[in-house]
Amino acid sequence: MNILRLKALAGAGCFSIALIGAAMHPAHAGGLERGGYDIDLLFDPAPVATEAEATYVMPDRKYKNARGPLGFNFLSSTADGAEPYWVPRIGVKAQVVQGVDCMVDYSQPWGAHTAPGASWNGAFSNVETDIKSNNYAGTCSYKFDAGKGQLRFIGGVFYQDISGFKESLVGFNPVGPSPIGRVDLEANGWGWRAGIAYEIPEIALRASLVYNSQVKLDNISGTLTTPRGSQAIYGSTQYMPDTLELKLQSGIAPGWLAFGSIKWVNWSVLQSVPICPTPQAPSSVCFTNGPGEVTSLDLMYRDGWTVSGGIGHKFNDQWSAAGQLTWDRGTSHGYGAQTDTWTLGGGVAYTPQPNIEVRLAGAVGVMTSGHSGILIGENGKIVGADASYDFGNDLVTAISGGIKIKF
Repeated sequence: MNILRLKALAGAGCFSIALIGAAMHPAHAGGLERGGYDIDLLFDPAPVATEAEATYVMPDRKYKNARGPLGFNFLSSTADGAEPYWVPRIGVKAQVVQGVDCMVDYSQPWGAHTAPGASWNGAFSNVETDIKSNNYAGTCSYKFDAGKGQLRFIGGVFYQDISGFKESLVGFNPVGPSPIGRVDLEANGWGWRAGIAYEIPEIALRASLVYNSQVKLDNISGTLTTPRGSQAIYGSTQYMPDTLELKLQSGIAPGWLAFGSIKWVNWSVLQSVPICPTPQAPSSVCFTNGPGEVTSLDLMYRDGWTVSGGIGHKFNDQWSAAGQLTWDRGTSHGYGAQTDTWTLGGGVAYTPQPNIEVRLAGAVGVMTSGHSGILIGENGKIVGADASYDFGNDLVTAISGGIKIKF
């Protein structure tokens, strides 16, 4: 293989997945997923590499034919079902010694924001919900020669804090503002990751399998506020989901790279989160449909699956481009509006200097239609009785920009 082909393939391998993934992933993710987990920077061959990126996602989900509890239909039957949001990420990777690389990064893997307001028929279910997260991670790998390439073992830990609130109507006033109740919650926990990868740099081949553990949230606490006042509350132990992702890429011709991935996310661990007044013991009274439950955060998710594939091309030493098609299985199944999504993304990378790479990417997708209504969950928990609605095939778009600097 000549040197020109080697450089072209290696360059394509470096840019493609990171370039498209920034814009694609938040645009189609199910459950509470936003940025998810990303350790691609760990594979950069430079002794030191830094990376910063931000993605702006614009979902255009519309609710229609909305009906409230017990035939409550005095307000609007339509509402906006999703709000735009930013997803930032920053990371630094360094070679510690020969064969050992380590990375630290900050990201926002989970989140959700809907604000249909207090003037639709489903306002007893949701006026506004906003969930945010912060993730601080450290990941290292050890690689050594194996056959024609290199085998790499990966391990790391991460700390997450989760916070959010939900507002909904708790009464109806036909001549003035209706009373609103609000739940504020926060929690944190630790997780770990482990994985394995095999690389043949000469042909830009890489295959990786990475598992990220669940994050145990056993300190959920906050306040419940109604027109009668506020009280301290807590939630029973919950888990943010574990994930397993297989990624593949390989050079297929001079300057051309094919890549793809399959990811499973265990969103079914999040069903209905019971909220109870403190300081009662969680083990005895705070469980779904239990005697201590004063309200709940109902998600009722099923597991998420994401399958993607794409092609990247390096035109010259300065310019590269890539495109990708992704299918994401919806995590809602009769309750909620997270249905299957198909997304097409593309982007370019500009390298003005060998150690600087600037990226710009975009994505457009279709969130498929469906219906949200009554669903019976664990312990006979009935959700969806306070609102039902339909939604059509809606558009989601995203733009992303980023920069990588190597030393």
